[in-house]
Amino acid sequence: MASDAGRKQFWKRSGAKVPGSIQHVYGAQHPPFDPLLHGTLIKPGSKPPTTPVKLKKVSTFQEFESNTSDAWDLGDDDDELLAIAAENLNTEVVMETAHKVIQNHSKLQEQHKFQEEHLQEEKQVESAELTSIDNRLVKSVSEGHTSSSSGMLKNEKNRSQSLPQTSTPPLVSGMADCNTSVTPALTEREASRLDKFKQLLAGPNTDLEELRKLSWSGIPKQVRPSAWKLLSGYLPANVDRRESTLQRKRKEYFAFVEQYYDSRNDENHQDTYRQIHIDIPRMSPEVLRLQPKVTEIFERILFIWAIRHPASGYVQGINDLVTPFFVVFVCEYIEEEVENFDVSSLPEEMLQNIEADSYWCMSKLLDGIQDNYTFAQPGIQKKVKMLEELVSRIDEQVHRHLDQHEVKYLQFAFRWMNNLLMREVPLRCTIRLWDTYQSEPEGFSHFHLYVCAAFLVRWRKEILEEKDFQELLIFLQNLPTVHWGNEEISVLLAEAYRLKFAFADAPNHYKK
Repeated sequence: MASDAGRKQFWKRSGAKVPGSIQHVYGAQHPPFDPLLHGTLIKPGSKPPTTPVKLKKVSTFQEFESNTSDAWDLGDDDDELLAIAAENLNTEVVMETAHKVIQNHSKLQEQHKFQEEHLQEEKQVESAELTSIDNRLVKSVSEGHTSSSSGMLKNEKNRSQSLPQTSTPPLVSGMADCNTSVTPALTEREASRLDKFKQLLAGPNTDLEELRKLSWSGIPKQVRPSAWKLLSGYLPANVDRRESTLQRKRKEYFAFVEQYYDSRNDENHQDTYRQIHIDIPRMSPEVLRLQPKVTEIFERILFIWAIRHPASGYVQGINDLVTPFFVVFVCEYIEEEVENFDVSSLPEEMLQNIEADSYWCMSKLLDGIQDNYTFAQPGIQKKVKMLEELVSRIDEQVHRHLDQHEVKYLQFAFRWMNNLLMREVPLRCTIRLWDTYQSEPEGFSHFHLYVCAAFLVRWRKEILEEKDFQELLIFLQNLPTVHWGNEEISVLLAEAYRLKFAFADAPNHYKK
């Protein structure tokens, strides 16, 4: 670890005061941290040096971050992996499981006789839908066979007993996400869930507890904007008050814009605005960051939030948290997918509504995790330490392997906490993940910890196969999740809930 003098040198270079005199920090990137890294990182694809290289110690987390790759690793070809797995599948087990799914599907039909008109229309395609369910099940079993740990499917029975009562099993995809490229026709199950959401949202006073239970396993695209606004606390449960609340909050936001936005070039705010302007082009997905109108909206949202929250100001990572809200609320006004749509073509009034709604919902989210972004980001450092203690309890072998190769949790998990896994999974998965986060008590803070633990252990086989510090760190920073969808996220959430349930009455499962 660096000496006290070294730490003072770091704070002097960064332009901030030394700890002990709290100061508003704008544009802060990482907390002070000086892990000892043994060796410089070798970029993927390059040949290792033939002669010994002098080992260099990295004294700060910033220097460590600058030397690591932030690119996506596309991983192996999924079709080839599935073909290999198919040879080893037990056909009898697959067909028996598929038969059970078909039986459950039939029971669901009987339970929803009130949808008789829908059943008549769908009778002609019932056979095709059942075949689709069978195919999805086989795909789930295949993927589980190739990518999950050996105990994942064996624990499925335990998960089903501890999960909240929902109408969608963890291994079956829910509604298509807002930003997927293909929107399939609704199955009976999906149509039934959509009707439940619509009935719940249309009532005079929405039962928020019932909405949380229903939303845990995913929210249909058609009702996600309204559900997110209610779950975040932005909209009231009373249906008659919603429109007046929206109008009032939207006017309030643009009053802030009129009051503060012109000050972005003032001397005391220009560093904040400059950092925001630099970070916006790094956001995901690419189609959004290439649209100038979207850039303007994001800059206003982030700058106004920073001005109104001087205890933290703007910190890198907050920019990512706007994107899911923005994409979901755009879907309230368009039929096609966001990735194929020019957002600037929307009428100005719609764009203003999307901007204001995104600002308020992001603010509600950050209210619960603001200590992640205050001076030195103590919330993140605490959560990373809790993650380390939790993993040491649930998978000692993985924890010991990381420790033996001197991989520190802060070196890979800082970003997991700072960006809520948004840099680790595709945006469609983040949106699905946030359905559950907004349904869980303290979902973005407390439950996120268990999701990160399940996420790390999910890669135990690959982690244990890596025997080198550099290769381990490169893998953990570029996890092959680019092809992930609802099924992988559902399994991850089920495992996270199982961990939370198992440790709910064990206060010493991690040290504070």
